[in-house]
Amino acid sequence: MFMAPDPGLFRLRVSLRAVLGVGLAVTVCASAGLPLPASITGGLAALLALFTVADSTVRGQAVTTALLPAVGLPVLALATILHALPAARDTAWLAVVFAGVYARRWGPRGNALGIFAFMMFFTAQFLRAVPDLLPELSAAVALSLALAAAVRFGLWCVERRRPLPAVPAPLDGRGLARPVTRQAFQATAACAFAAAMGEVLSHERWYWAVGTAWWIFVNTASRGETLVRGFRRVVGTVTGIVAGLLVAVPLHGAPAPTALLTAVCVFGIFYTAAPSYSWMMFFVTVMAGLLYGLLGVLHPGLLVLRLAETGVGALGAALAVALVLPITTHAVTDRWVGRAVHAVHGCTAAAAHRLAGDTEADPAPRAAELEGLLQRARQALAPLVHPLSPLRARKARARQVLALLDICARETRGLVAVAAHPDASHDARLTAACLRVEAAVEALLGAVPEPVLPAHVSARGHHPGAEQALGHLHGLERALLALAAPLRGASPAQA
Repeated sequence: MFMAPDPGLFRLRVSLRAVLGVGLAVTVCASAGLPLPASITGGLAALLALFTVADSTVRGQAVTTALLPAVGLPVLALATILHALPAARDTAWLAVVFAGVYARRWGPRGNALGIFAFMMFFTAQFLRAVPDLLPELSAAVALSLALAAAVRFGLWCVERRRPLPAVPAPLDGRGLARPVTRQAFQATAACAFAAAMGEVLSHERWYWAVGTAWWIFVNTASRGETLVRGFRRVVGTVTGIVAGLLVAVPLHGAPAPTALLTAVCVFGIFYTAAPSYSWMMFFVTVMAGLLYGLLGVLHPGLLVLRLAETGVGALGAALAVALVLPITTHAVTDRWVGRAVHAVHGCTAAAAHRLAGDTEADPAPRAAELEGLLQRARQALAPLVHPLSPLRARKARARQVLALLDICARETRGLVAVAAHPDASHDARLTAACLRVEAAVEALLGAVPEPVLPAHVSARGHHPGAEQALGHLHGLERALLALAAPLRGASPAQA
């Protein structure tokens, strides 16, 4: 896991920055005389600000970070005010759940704000916050967000060197045809089930079940993705509890070693989030145990209860995606793969225009968009190739699609690199090759948004600079033609 590729040491830099930002927030809150619950709240707020804000530009990240307190503080106030009114509290939280998931239709900013709002409500339950504590909690959140912003945009702005890739827009549709809308209802139903069953297990720690159900729905779009994420969350929680029994319980909340291990957990959460959800949950679970130790309530039975609540939340998520407006893996996979193929065509078109002599054409932005869509298509296909999937034929087809999408990505990157070369120019053979790519896309999707080559461009003779481009175009054509068989091999009723 820790040997996973990390181009430019980007994950390492972001993880170290997170440790710095969270550590600074907690230290300043404590130095300002804020009580321990407020310092913990500030640390969580800083962690969320550094973790969830994922706009593709630094300016966009700054705007989203500035909006976090506007969303989070009212929710935190609501949670504390309703602390002694269970029915009203649960109803309000379910409303926050629905709004938080529905906000994902507005992309990374909506996703970050929705997560932050939910976690402010969760934090109030975690700390059993009452209205008298609200001023200190609010001050800690505001101070910590400012410090996290200072670290992210001032002391260590990693994204200025390497901007985050653009996150693909959510799948479209209207009303209940929009996957995000369906997920909002699913997550709300799952959290309602989790709250009710969590209360049966514990009147004090029931909120862990709700937190589990919520986080399982983050960054998923289909029934298969949600089920796999639930399985991975349980695995990460089980291993984290074992580690907590061995590490957190014997510490008895000792400040210095607890702070050190919490910093290690923060690093682990950020460093493993992208390659492994199970490992990320391992570090989250260990960190939760350490925080309970600081609060003086940690014991082995509490960790066992955490596992039970996690199981209830995962069960609620599984029931919701199966029974409430289900979104099939096949439908989501088809739509993401279709968008990726359209992006392949758009990238090819831009590169062809550039090779034809149009200096205004720039395939680089199209290539960046394609990378994001291909990553999302791989994520949609992941449940079908999971080791526990019993559907062997579908698993084989999914692996074939993944392999062909990887070929498309490689050939497109090569084509873009050739188009950017100053010596590359139009070759008579490129016209036919680009038209064959267009035909292959039409065979898969039925239509393409634009012609590959402008009609007014006249083809000149052979040019050595175009040989590589031809090779990449031929590779794209073969991969697109080969995609037809596995994509049409599954029935829409499956999954």
